[in-house]
Parts: sequence; structure tokens; C-alpha cells
Amino acid sequence: MVLGIPDWSVSLVYILMIASSLLCIVYGFRMWNKEGDISEKELEEEKRWAEEEKDLEKDLADNGGTT
Repeated sequence: MVLGIPDWSVSLVYILMIASSLLCIVYGFRMWNKEGDISEKELEEEKRWAEEEKDLEKDLADNGGTT
């Protein structure tokens, strides 16, 4: 009898659920505010995408949203 539950498989599920939750909390705490590395190529693609998005929004605003 583990955790007051006579079936060992149910006890195992509870133990693994608690362990998984703790692991997720520890991982989240360690990775909090950790910025990822971005390459120059990815940065340029992001800038180009943002410019295209601005142009598209401007075109939509100029046309009143009609096609």
C-alpha cells in the first residue's frame, strides 16, 4: 500500500504526476527570462517580414479593407 492506495499502479500514476509537475516547475524556473540566440540571417528575415507586414497593413488601410 503506497500513499494509502491499495493498487500500486494508481499510486505510481500519482507519484509520476507529482514528479512531472515538479520537473516542469524546475524547468520553467531555470528557463525564465532566458533569451534564445538568433542568427543574423534570422534577424534580417524578421525585419523583412515586419516591413512586409507594415506594407500590407498600409495597403489594406488605403483600400478600405476591400480586395
